Amino acid sequence: MKQFGVIGLGRFGITVARALAKKGFQVIAVDSDEEKVRIASEFATVAVQLDATDTTSLQKVGLKDVDAAIVAVGEDISASILVTMICKDFGIPMVISKATDPLQGKILAKIGADRVVFPERDMGEKLAESLASPGIFDYISVSKDYSIVELSAPTTFCGKTIGEVNLRAKYGVTLIAIKHKVPGIDERGEPTFTEDIIIAPTSKDEIATGDTLVLLGKVKDVEKLKKII
Repeated sequence: MKQFGVIGLGRFGITVARALAKKGFQVIAVDSDEEKVRIASEFATVAVQLDATDTTSLQKVGLKDVDAAIVAVGEDISASILVTMICKDFGIPMVISKATDPLQGKILAKIGADRVVFPERDMGEKLAESLASPGIFDYISVSKDYSIVELSAPTTFCGKTIGEVNLRAKYGVTLIAIKHKVPGIDERGEPTFTEDIIIAPTSKDEIATGDTLVLLGKVKDVEKLKKII
């Protein structure tokens, strides 16, 4: 079973730790704040209050043996840098460090962070995207040129097969998946909906009203497609 270390239990750190625990992974959660550690103890395998810049203390709680460490102390730049360096010195295979601005991100990358994340910036971009395009449910920047977007199936697509819509030829995007809403009845006789996901749909699969399309494409092509929803 994979084991993860989450160092820093602010909003980002606690969210990551809880999500990993829900997926059944072992989680070592670390913070200097007693209340944050208490909250994490409700779901983490190990939750410890300690100074994350103390190498000896981190070793004692088993952080050296984790498969990946998430350094979520981005607000304190010096601590973030030091903890990232400690994790790399431990030989942890994957060290993911949170940054609050591009300069901090560059520093963390230079000292060895395998991946740098900007949760505030990324969430801000997703919020702006959803406000600008109400039909957009999620937006992920894959690189400078490519993105993945989840959007409500345009009415002009509904009732047609993937082959008839011909997304790649007409819009330059690739359909990764379709999310269908499947109607049903619960134990009280009330109407409900469950989600059925078709991964890598074929040209014969049909797009229905209420479907969500998961698409990969160049940013400029995604922007063109967004105009028709």
